[in-house]
This record gives sequence, C-alpha cells and structure tokens, in this order.
Amino acid sequence: MTSVFIIDDSALMRQVMSEIIAHERTLMVSGTAPDPIIAERKMNLNWPDVILLDVEMPKMNGITFLKKIMQERPTPVIICSALAQEKTTTAMEALACGAVDVIAKPTHGLGDFLHSDSVSQIIDAIKGATKAKVRQLKYLEEGSFRELHTTEEVLPAHKTAQPPDSAGKVIAIGASTGGTEAIARLLQQLPALSPPIVIVQHMPGKFTAAFAQRLNDITPHNVEEGQTATRIRRGHVYIAPGGQHMLVKRQGSDYYLEIRDGPLVSRHKPSVDVLFRSVAQSVGNHALGIILTGMGNDGASGLLEMKQKGAVTFAESESSCVVFGMPKEAIARGAADKIYALSNLPYQIQKALG
Repeated sequence: MTSVFIIDDSALMRQVMSEIIAHERTLMVSGTAPDPIIAERKMNLNWPDVILLDVEMPKMNGITFLKKIMQERPTPVIICSALAQEKTTTAMEALACGAVDVIAKPTHGLGDFLHSDSVSQIIDAIKGATKAKVRQLKYLEEGSFRELHTTEEVLPAHKTAQPPDSAGKVIAIGASTGGTEAIARLLQQLPALSPPIVIVQHMPGKFTAAFAQRLNDITPHNVEEGQTATRIRRGHVYIAPGGQHMLVKRQGSDYYLEIRDGPLVSRHKPSVDVLFRSVAQSVGNHALGIILTGMGNDGASGLLEMKQKGAVTFAESESSCVVFGMPKEAIARGAADKIYALSNLPYQIQKALG
C-alpha cells in the first residue's frame, strides 16, 4: 500500500485530502502536518512513498522544502496549491525543482469538489508519482475513475493522400510525467532552424503558456502556445494549450494548427494520440514522431499510425525516462522504429531529417 504524507497549513484541506485518499484502497495517509518543519520531524520516523505539498505555508515555503527534499532524500512530491492556478510561474518552478506533478487545490465549494473529476485527477497523480524515478536535484497517471474516450471521438480515422514533395517535414513530440525537463533538454540541442515542432505535454490549463515562455527563453527556438489557423513554420515550436486538443491540418503544401475541444482521450486533454493521428493523416511520411517519458499509454496508438503512414518514429529508452510508461507501451505495440536515450535523441533526429 502506498503511503502519502500531506503538508498544508489548512486543517480543513488536510482533512479533505485525507478523505479523498482514504477512499482509494491502494493508498493510505501516513500523516499530516501544517508546515514543513513539523512534517520533516514526523516523516523521519516513517518516511512516506509520496508527499502532497502546499506552497504558501508558515516557517518554510513549499518550494524551499521541495528543494531540501530533493537534495537530501529524493521522494515523489506533488505540489497541491491554489497557486497552481493563480501563478503559473510557481508551477513551472516546482516542476523544474523536482516535483512530479502540480495540481490545483480547491479554494471554495469543497462539497462540489469532492464529487468532481478533480478527485480522480488527484488519485491519478498520486498513483503516477509512485512509479516516478526521482533524482537528486534533477527533474524529475493510471486511475480508475474517469470515463475512457478514444481518438475517434475527436478525430475519426480516414484515408488521406501523402503530402506533395514540396511540403516540408514536421516533428511531433508527446510527453507526460518528467516531460517538461526532457523537452527542454531536447530542444536545447536541436538547431534553431529545425522543421516545425508540435508538442503535447500533459499539463492543466493555464500552465502551458508559461511552459512555452520558459522554453522560448532557454532554447534557440521560437516557442509559443498553439492557436487555431496558425501556419506552422521552420524554427518554431508549438505547445498544445492545456485543456484542449491540438491537431495539424494540411492545405496544399502548408500545415496549419487546429485547437479543438472535446472529451479526454487516453485520459488526457490535450492528448498525444490526437496530435499524432492528425500528423499521420496530414503529414504522413514527411513526419517524425517522438514519444518521451510519461505514465500510461497516451500516444502509443497514434505513434503506430504515424509509423504506418511512413513516418520515422522514436521512443525514449527506459534508461533516461522518469517514468517508462508511454514509451514502453509504444514499443510493445511496435510503434517505434528506434529506441534511444534522451541524450542521443537530438543527434538521431538530425540524422533522420537528413
């Protein structure tokens, strides 16, 4: 059974989170504390498997305590804070400092919250955290509650012609847990004038704009959040907005983005499967697909569709994955042409592009 320790200065929030966890038979609350100082003293007696950590607390800030944990005793940490919605830079800092996930806690309407999809998202995050490989001072999903939907409900499968020779190449990337830092490292080593890159990173709404801005600041690429009708261009990277699906559409020799609402697909929105299917249909053998670290199976069937359309497909190897879930499933389905560690992917991508 997975033990979870809750750190939050609100007694009500500690109670709410404890109730949520108590209803999942594979999880147990090993303890709670109103601040990191008391928490550390308690946890040292029986160190938990996962830590739920607030940000704004007395005596020590949650981000400061997160850094301390990752220096001294790396443990899967999920940031659970109202700041997850209000200050996206805080969320990005938490992920960069080693948090496995960031979830938003309710600020009002706790009764409604206990009967909402947010409960299953918290349970999914905890279950995913138990499988994460946390690393000292480095960056570091399968629930049973949400209704499952397929790619078909957002983008039906249909036969499409290969794009003309004049159409350019497109790189499509999908990632989840651990992906924020993996994507950053990958983009930092790819040339500034690479073919257009479209990315789905599992993230809640409001986070992806900050993620795109961070990548724009630390990589040589022009990075932006995807918008409908944007013509994708060489040297540019497009991040799927949180809470919406992103698709690639072709008009003649040009490619455009389409942002579309819809149900969760493979338990996610944005979904890697939706993006990959759209790339398979619109870009075909001009595409290169890459699936990186992440829990679950989102992207596996989409990557296989890309491969069947003639695209070059890569999966990140277990040796460098934070969570070897999505790549493992893609490999098992025969969707990946080659399997490489993250450090080797930039060279292999450039080699495949010619």
